[in-house]
Amino acid sequence: MTMAPEIFETSPEKLLSPVLSAFWDEPRSWTLETYLRHDGYEGARKALAMTPDDVIAYVKDSGLRGRGGAGFPTGMKWQFIPQGDGKPHYLVVNADESEPGTCKDIPLLFANPHSLIEGMVIACYAIRSSRAFIYLRGETVPVLRRLHEAVREAYAAGYLGRNVLGSGLDLDITVHAGAGAYICGEETALLDSLEGRRGQPRLRPPFPAVAGLYACPTVVNNVESIASVPAIMARGKEWFRSMGSEKSPGFTLYSLSGHVANPGQYEAPLGITLGQLLGMSGGMRPGHRLKFWTPGGSSTPLLTDEHLDVPLDYEAVGAAGSMLGTKALQCFDETTCVVRAVTRWTEFYAHESCGKCTPCREGTYWLVQLLRDIEAGRGRMADLDKLADIADNINGKSFCALGDGAASPIFSSLKYFRGEYEQHIKGRGCPFDPAKSTVWADGPANHQHAHLGVNA
Repeated sequence: MTMAPEIFETSPEKLLSPVLSAFWDEPRSWTLETYLRHDGYEGARKALAMTPDDVIAYVKDSGLRGRGGAGFPTGMKWQFIPQGDGKPHYLVVNADESEPGTCKDIPLLFANPHSLIEGMVIACYAIRSSRAFIYLRGETVPVLRRLHEAVREAYAAGYLGRNVLGSGLDLDITVHAGAGAYICGEETALLDSLEGRRGQPRLRPPFPAVAGLYACPTVVNNVESIASVPAIMARGKEWFRSMGSEKSPGFTLYSLSGHVANPGQYEAPLGITLGQLLGMSGGMRPGHRLKFWTPGGSSTPLLTDEHLDVPLDYEAVGAAGSMLGTKALQCFDETTCVVRAVTRWTEFYAHESCGKCTPCREGTYWLVQLLRDIEAGRGRMADLDKLADIADNINGKSFCALGDGAASPIFSSLKYFRGEYEQHIKGRGCPFDPAKSTVWADGPANHQHAHLGVNA
């Protein structure tokens, strides 16, 4: 059905929690002057007055979980760094946002880069690091320029460089533009790329916390994870835990895109539902209803309109059979052919596979061949079981999560829409009119260019 804002009793103001996005709409929001006007670097001052171990414990107690997809506790990740080992320690921020449907880190860096820099100061102090890197997706040149300018401002104001804020911390930040590969979003492939090698996942162990960048202890965190730390330090862990659920506390950015009336970024506590977000955004496009959606980008198992009331936190989405991932809520209406959508996603994964491991390299290729045949009406009923079998041979058997991500849409679409696959085979072609579905014509444009349209 078409969702409307008035069907929800709770007002949008009570559902949203603008923190990272609180002043995105202000003129020159990206400048140090604007950031300081909104209590910028107060969290860093508080953290630098504590001991590094106390900072780690504070972030751990807050319950902050990684916002890059896996949801691993951030404070625990910092705690894994060995101390007293005599080696340099590094912080690497993963800003290689590549997951289809995900568009949160890029607008965050574009509108509020100092939140990341302040978070990096706190994180480096905690893990006893004097060198940090931001690995940015290279195509986002405007963001790259703003990041460079923000780093320059931070150096000039004494928030970076020697003896930061009189704390004794020396910190240098390098902004590195990647060459545009989806695989470099995987943390060990990112480290290889940062070292100047071809981006390919490493065999683990050793893990980055022991032997990461340049074989030294390294923390790799997502942009949103690090950018959330200053607010936690400044406002308190109890304030952070007052939002969300017990196991998934705090606020986060939800990327709403696809066939929705008002796509954009909605910053809300973990546990809000897609139904509530659609209510605030004007629902699906007029005259259409929700058919299926992804809770965390195309690498997470898709869900249907039956799951509108599933709380969008790590536990509830997992219990519903999917993953929260990057919280990229791609919504598709009834004009969308599931087979076509899954085929396009699988083509993407086949193209972006680094080729290092056989299950992913060969499996994604053959998935694409089968899906193209089914979409074109050349498929056979036996191909459906073959699809599931190939996906099973990829899932959990690859070096990294790309293989699992490629298998997820296969499993979930066969689970919920097997009849639609059978229609393509029995009817010798796609029953959907591509002229009526705009998802590939203007969907990506929506989520790339409308992200600042919502002051969430």
